[in-house]
Amino acid sequence: MQYSWAEDDFDVPSGVGRLGLSAPVDNRKYIMYHGTTRAIAQSIQATGFRQSPDGMLGRGVYLSRDLLKASHYPIDHPEHDRAVIKVLVNVGKVIAINRQHHPNQKTWHHLGFDTAWVPPNCGMVKSGLEEDCVWDPSRIKILKIIDPKPVQTYGARGYM
Repeated sequence: MQYSWAEDDFDVPSGVGRLGLSAPVDNRKYIMYHGTTRAIAQSIQATGFRQSPDGMLGRGVYLSRDLLKASHYPIDHPEHDRAVIKVLVNVGKVIAINRQHHPNQKTWHHLGFDTAWVPPNCGMVKSGLEEDCVWDPSRIKILKIIDPKPVQTYGARGYM
């Protein structure tokens, strides 16, 4: 079965940035997404985000401004049991981590940054899509959970 991850993109609050290839601007708010399982999404909605203990950028909450990227997580988990949490993030002070072995790749928070941003197509992420890591979960406001919607196909030609 195929699934759609489309959402209503007309519900962006005033003054909030959307997906773009440009770096997040310090102290702005952005819509971002976090992909997980449905059960974990419900738990996060009830208790809030917690930092991942480690990852490509060290500790923090991993997000993306790209809904389709987030919809692929967790990788190797059945798509019908995935969910994407749509959030509003105040990024605070942002640092770009734009290459493997960047000197601040896992120490950015100790330098006073609130968010680490991996630009698209910089060689850090296999998909080539951007990624963000937010140190303090209190900077993240959960807006809603997006579940995949089954796409119906009809007939041998796959008409919808």
